[in-house]
Amino acid sequence: MNERPEESGSASEEESLLPIDEHVEEGHDAEGRKVRHRGIYLLPNLFTTAALFSGFYAIINGMSGQFDHAAIAIFVAMVLDGLDGRVARLTNTQSAFGAEYDSLSDMVAFGVAPALVAFEWALGSLGKVGWMVAFIYVAGAALRLARFNTMVGKADKRYFIGLASPAAAALVAGTVWAFSDFGIKGSNMAFVVALLVAAAGTLMVSNIKYNSFKDLDLKGRVPFVAILIVVLVFAVVFSDPPRILLLISLAYAASGPVQYLLRLRRRKAAE
Repeated sequence: MNERPEESGSASEEESLLPIDEHVEEGHDAEGRKVRHRGIYLLPNLFTTAALFSGFYAIINGMSGQFDHAAIAIFVAMVLDGLDGRVARLTNTQSAFGAEYDSLSDMVAFGVAPALVAFEWALGSLGKVGWMVAFIYVAGAALRLARFNTMVGKADKRYFIGLASPAAAALVAGTVWAFSDFGIKGSNMAFVVALLVAAAGTLMVSNIKYNSFKDLDLKGRVPFVAILIVVLVFAVVFSDPPRILLLISLAYAASGPVQYLLRLRRRKAAE
């Protein structure tokens, strides 16, 4: 990737030999001068592309009735989405292009895919009400991502304002996976699924704070027992992934409203 200070009156960019426009991104160097970055960083965008593919794969499987595969693909997208940002920060390859690409990937994997999977499994039996509930979730994810992008650098990194879209997707996908794995038809619990999907969409655009866990120090030394706890967590999750992941998702989704009510109660008691 080439970088050069922007020169006033410089000639127009050279035409690419390929019939595809080269990406040029403006930034600033250490001395505050404008520089133009040509091309994109490959490594973090590979993880983002893999997350996007997982979301697309979930949609295809949801339309085909393979709901367990669709839910697993959404959880895989969650892991990949967590890795692309960390890889970019560790390798100092953050870029505006990567941030926008990540948001679009999130919209597919954590916005459209969970809504479509839930609709195909349960909400479709409710007719117009079903697709309206699915749209509430999709719109909530879009608004959540748009608000998050405009608050970068302003919000407290210790908290998410509103339920993060990957957590909302885990809640919806975990529900579909856990109950379809038992052979339960979604139409038999369509009303419950509709309430859960609508609640997830509403929580994404709420002002309720959720712990982001970004303040955890993963580089420092920890007691030896910490790695034993990690091993135990993995063992518990893999003992019954659909149900355990659903319980974790429910607990995290409920933690925000519970903490909000506790803070409200303490505030009223202090008055």
